[in-house]
Amino acid sequence: MNILITGGAGFICSHLTERLIGRGDTVLVIDNYSTARRDNLKAMDNLTIVEGDIANTDLMSKLYVQFQPEVVVHAAASYKDPDDYISDMQTNGVGTAVVVKESRKHEVKRLIYLQTALCYGDPQEQPITLGHPMEPSGSSYAISKTAGEYYVRQSELDHVIFRLANAYGPRNLSGPVPTFYKRLSEGKKCFVMDTRRDFIFISDMVDILEKAVDGTGICGAYHISTGKDYSIKELFDAVVKAMGITLEEEVEVRERSPDDVFSILLDPSKTQESFGIIPSLPLDEGVAKTIDYYSEYGVEETFTHLRIPGKEE
Repeated sequence: MNILITGGAGFICSHLTERLIGRGDTVLVIDNYSTARRDNLKAMDNLTIVEGDIANTDLMSKLYVQFQPEVVVHAAASYKDPDDYISDMQTNGVGTAVVVKESRKHEVKRLIYLQTALCYGDPQEQPITLGHPMEPSGSSYAISKTAGEYYVRQSELDHVIFRLANAYGPRNLSGPVPTFYKRLSEGKKCFVMDTRRDFIFISDMVDILEKAVDGTGICGAYHISTGKDYSIKELFDAVVKAMGITLEEEVEVRERSPDDVFSILLDPSKTQESFGIIPSLPLDEGVAKTIDYYSEYGVEETFTHLRIPGKEE
């Protein structure tokens, strides 16, 4: 198939791109490299990479005309500055509207949208079911990504919306794992937030995304998650173990910030029933694979959508 992937050079979809190319699909990636590393994707047959912004209507119109995608995976997102409301809405809101408009115009067979589980706000239930109200007021990222979801839902296209647990693995530059690795490798102190998250290894996530590309699942929303949450302290301990280091003192645990939530634990039952995949890689094994990647490629910069209280250099 011809598959267009927005944000395809980023963490999640660089892995998906390689998977699809490896099985014989033709992939067009558009990415502005705001948070993606340029070494995430190497030159491959049947892969075209375009550097640009999805909110650029002229560019997107041209790409759709030239490539004629059958499936679109929309993963491009702005999130690296929690105070940059304009960039967030330009990419996550306007950019999604452009993707939806062009996908409708060119009669794309399926549109797959990667959404954040932060759309639920402060959860009123654990685990969070798909029927939980969306209250994304906690961050600019959540607000703008949820605006994008509404455009997808209104599109009348066959669409699959994946509200994601915290993905981790090689190439990940956002969230706690790369931050812990970077600070520990530089001999700096770390702290952990008093929060819990559902962590899913990248290959488990790509297994589900690949099936969605192939048409599995009826139109609508799903979770991609393991159905189990871990404290950030447990994740930190796994990083320390994988790095093979011994700390002189226990890591500091800090209270969460106002724009953070205590736990995000997603109910994966609908996804498991529809896609027949249960993510299975244990956290320790996944963290070890991730640290191996960081050891080889390094971590120059990390990103977060949150305001971190008391953050130090």
